[in-house]
Amino acid sequence: MIDYTKKITNHREFYAIDDINISIESDRGRILSAPALRRLQKKTQVFPLELNAAVRSRLTHSLEVSQTARFIAKTILKKSEGGVGLEKLQDAFVSIAEMTSLLHDIGNPPFGHFAEVAINNWMSKRGVKIFENLVDVSHENKDFKDMLLKDLCSFDGNAQAIRVVTKLQRLNLSYSQIASVIKYTRGAYESKPSKTEPFSYLKKKPGFYYSEKEIVEKIKENLDLKDGCRFPITYIMEAADDISYLNADMEDAVDKGILKFDDIYRLIKDECEKMKETYLLELVGKFYNKAKEKEEEPYQFNLFLTLTRANLTHALVEHVSNIYLENHEDIFNGNFNSALLEYDKDSKYTKAVEVLQNISIKYIYNYKDIQTLELKGQKILSSLFENYTPLLELSSEDFEELVKGERISCFLSQRLIRRLSAKHIVAYKDAIGKLNKEDSEKYEIQEWYYRARLLIDYISGMTDDFALNEYKTLEALI
Repeated sequence: MIDYTKKITNHREFYAIDDINISIESDRGRILSAPALRRLQKKTQVFPLELNAAVRSRLTHSLEVSQTARFIAKTILKKSEGGVGLEKLQDAFVSIAEMTSLLHDIGNPPFGHFAEVAINNWMSKRGVKIFENLVDVSHENKDFKDMLLKDLCSFDGNAQAIRVVTKLQRLNLSYSQIASVIKYTRGAYESKPSKTEPFSYLKKKPGFYYSEKEIVEKIKENLDLKDGCRFPITYIMEAADDISYLNADMEDAVDKGILKFDDIYRLIKDECEKMKETYLLELVGKFYNKAKEKEEEPYQFNLFLTLTRANLTHALVEHVSNIYLENHEDIFNGNFNSALLEYDKDSKYTKAVEVLQNISIKYIYNYKDIQTLELKGQKILSSLFENYTPLLELSSEDFEELVKGERISCFLSQRLIRRLSAKHIVAYKDAIGKLNKEDSEKYEIQEWYYRARLLIDYISGMTDDFALNEYKTLEALI
């Protein structure tokens, strides 16, 4: 039975609010006021270290996603005549979809998705060796150690978002709002399932870290979410994200001078013909001709994009809303093992999306200047981790003294600790304070895990320009 009162509740970690609508409004205020959200204005969407404010940042992208999610949620309510199982929860349903879309990139590192690879590469090649040289682990605790190291080598913006919301920013959001951000249902410490296993899609990426396992389990229990299952509104956020990418990449490519209007039309036309796709071909053909007839340069592309985006977005929103309702029970239960926009492989909308994705991959993401900037970002991040390595090489006793403000023999570490965020250090202290020191070996493993997590928190939370300036400072380039 579909009953959203089991999913959309006023449960939160502290100070629950009885009125569900006031609870949801409180979430909105906390999210909009969060410093981590504001930092997205200085984080890469596609083009690292971009100075042109018209080109999308993580923040402007997230704003667009939130609007599309709101549109999808309202369309679902309209099509279901108020929403099956959503009586008196319509406003909350829309607001959660909108706000989770604002939050969906809040854990992403500087310099785009390539930075995730850079962080994991450094941790697996250098971080693991530092740990192995520092801590002796018996056979009894080997599996536990390997699990935590696997977790540390599986940085993902989705999992980091849960950590930012719950531990680093302490937004104290409702469990429903937090659950909607958990895009994937696998812990970073768990192995990726094969394509034939249940929930293979829902578990294809890490959704949370070991450090947030306890709060995620509590959320699942309160919202009646079974293992491996996703919160229903998360499907809306994911679809909104997928839809928002389609036109945005091409508009930014034109703004950057990578492609011109005629290039865009030619590439879409060629890709459609190659894939025997007619829906998008007819759509862009009509609006290309209209733009050429009605406008002059440089407004032709603006008209073409506006008409194409409006028509395509409306069609895709209708499409994913239908799929949501056609599979409502599975989606409500969270066991629908697909993205809404990828579900119907034979749909003309799915093929249209594939056309635009292929063009972005071939002609935008692989553009030489973008790849050069990504390589620079990789160098900056790797160098930052190297510069902060002395903190990871300390014994747990020395690091404990350091965070207390005491002097230790490592002069460099005493300087480096002062550069870290106070909020991140508090999150480390809170985690360590809950550990059992009597089991000394297990304590050493967990302490180093949370120390490495502290460093990842700090570096991944940087904006593009802050990371660049910190790199220059520590490398004595300025």
